[in-house]
Amino acid sequence: MTTSEFDGPISPFAGLGVAILAISTSAILVRWSTAPSLVKAFYRVVFTVALLAPVALIRHRGVLATISHRDLAAASGAGVALAAHFASWFESLNHTTVAASVTLVQAQPLFVAVGAWAFLDERVSRRTTIGIGVALAGMVLMSVSDLLAPSSAPRPLLGNGLAVVGAVTAAAYVLTGRSVRSRVALVPYVVVVYSVCAVTLLAVTLARGDPLAGYPLREWLLFLGMALGPGIFGHTVINWALAHLESSVVSVSLLGEPVGSTILALFLLTEIPTLPTVLGGAVVLFGIYITAS
Repeated sequence: MTTSEFDGPISPFAGLGVAILAISTSAILVRWSTAPSLVKAFYRVVFTVALLAPVALIRHRGVLATISHRDLAAASGAGVALAAHFASWFESLNHTTVAASVTLVQAQPLFVAVGAWAFLDERVSRRTTIGIGVALAGMVLMSVSDLLAPSSAPRPLLGNGLAVVGAVTAAAYVLTGRSVRSRVALVPYVVVVYSVCAVTLLAVTLARGDPLAGYPLREWLLFLGMALGPGIFGHTVINWALAHLESSVVSVSLLGEPVGSTILALFLLTEIPTLPTVLGGAVVLFGIYITAS
């Protein structure tokens, strides 16, 4: 459905703007929390499930009962991939700057394109190939700059690498669930995915011995904020907007997240990115723009 076909009371562009602002707060909320990375990721997903489950049970109970075993398996695989995405990206923010981490993790469309070509036999256009090449050049520039220039980040190369892992696993999440979303409604699908994601994160958290309780009220409010802001008002609204706008419009608009996160980090965390990081990030974003547009 195109924008001209939308005649509802809420503008999809307004919804998309709110969503981009909401997801831009994710890195800030993660940084503000002092809990272990896996614990933050676990409670973000648990609170998101808690907020969405009543809707799924009341409005989509019949859909939940009729999900096929194949779709359930695919949704479960997507949930495991999403758990790996959250775990790697949240940890990356402990080692590199918000600007670098959010820019690199937003490179997901590049890996979706490569994965679709490798596993789904989808054709990769010349434009997509050029975009991937440009973005990879930006990633190399950001990594080399971390070796040559001083940075306020404690271990920028490790953090950047984890952010790229977060992008790859996010792409796996998208590719795994691509076919399922054509057959299963949004809320039932994400409840299944988030539930499997939460169980996976819980298992890894317990294996590492990270404490799940004993946190002050401030931490619980941050966990809830991660679920409400980036989770509900961010990614859920983006999925709603996809029903009213072309996917290319939504994909390109997501490039606003690294910009928004960097600005918020500047004012709320007093974190000033280095010039090479800004330049490399700009090259990465330009490559993603070429690929997604």
